[in-house]
Amino acid sequence: MNYEFDGLPLHILLVHAVVVTLPVAALCTAATLLWPLARRRLGLVTPLLGLLCVPLVFVTQKAGEWLLLRVGQTPAILAHANDGRTLLPWAWALFGASIAAWLWHRASAHAWLAGRITPTGAWIVTVLFTLLVLGICTGTIMDVVVIGEAGSRAVWGGILGS
Repeated sequence: MNYEFDGLPLHILLVHAVVVTLPVAALCTAATLLWPLARRRLGLVTPLLGLLCVPLVFVTQKAGEWLLLRVGQTPAILAHANDGRTLLPWAWALFGASIAAWLWHRASAHAWLAGRITPTGAWIVTVLFTLLVLGICTGTIMDVVVIGEAGSRAVWGGILGS
């Protein structure tokens, strides 16, 4: 497949969408989990954003692999390419976390009301679940930053001077 748009490598355009969409999805997921008003306002937007991230990262990676074959493979570019390969698992994890955060309060409220979970058990499970989801959100954002930093160093390193 040709990953060009009007002569410009598609990777360059898609990267900007990834850099915005993944952190926004991670922040919406955290807000859905922690903030009742955000949970009500965001509704299905959070899992839909999480869903959007997976194909967006996939296509961006494919466009990046296409571009890698057409540019000089410097150590900085190879470092960026290697870092970029780590993002798809984070996107999948964020998608799962966004669905889980959206469903969490519905399922836990029903279980607690039905008497299947004691208040102490609910508290322990809630804390562990919250830590897991927030860890996924944080890890996703950190990976985007690391990959973006490596990409900007690959493109701009040495051009602007130190």
